Amino acid sequence: MANFSKTWWGKLFIEGLESFTDLNRLGRGRSYARNGKIKDYKINNGKITAKVKGSINPYFGVYKEPLYNTTIEIKPIKEADWSKAIAYLGSKASFISKLLLGEMPDNIDSAFADLNLHLLPHSHKDFKTNCSCPDWQNPCKHIAGVYYLVAAELDKDPFLLFELRGISREKLQQELAKSPLGKALFSSLETEEILPELVDSYYTKPEKVAVEKICSAKDFWFSQKRLPQVEEGFGSTSLPAIVVKKGGDFPPFWQKESSFLAVMEELYERVRTRNKGVF
Repeated sequence: MANFSKTWWGKLFIEGLESFTDLNRLGRGRSYARNGKIKDYKINNGKITAKVKGSINPYFGVYKEPLYNTTIEIKPIKEADWSKAIAYLGSKASFISKLLLGEMPDNIDSAFADLNLHLLPHSHKDFKTNCSCPDWQNPCKHIAGVYYLVAAELDKDPFLLFELRGISREKLQQELAKSPLGKALFSSLETEEILPELVDSYYTKPEKVAVEKICSAKDFWFSQKRLPQVEEGFGSTSLPAIVVKKGGDFPPFWQKESSFLAVMEELYERVRTRNKGVF
């Protein structure tokens, strides 16, 4: 599975198949996909078709490598259910923002589960498969091999899963864009971009300011104008009890669990309150 699905949705697709498909057949199908025995693989209008090379088996009279026609169709979600799903997805900012930007939300299947629907395969009833090989079991190893190529395609384009379920990427995004959240998102994306203007310098240009006439020394000493008030200095910036507080709550010499500063504050408070007449 690791060679054919690296994304979480691709892995969930295979895990869904493994829940209702014989693992031995999936293993042989994986070998078919890995060894290039699947030819003319196509996905068109939600239908997957492929030609798969079979095995030479003289015991059954097969002396030439056969080529089997394989088709897979995933059961589409009903149009009414799609309307409900789109309305639900369109009401959630976390879903609509990613889907409109071409990303697959990591909890998309849980959103469908809330509506009693399944986007990823849930049972064998979700598939309609056919193969021209003589194997009477379905899925056969040829169909299983095509399953793995579908998982690989989902890695490249997760929106293929929507197409296989009955709705194209374009239709899905168009319907989501009609919701209030979709309109708000698109309006922000379509806002005209303001490009920076080219200027000679990005530094603030100095401005010329008129300077008051400088008075002479005589005017300074004998002027009738009042000298400007001296601004009051700032208060003391010293920290009371800085020596005590410098070590913090737990200085190296302090072995108790309680804070050293808290104990000292309590001590100071007792001294201050018991000696009101002195301090």
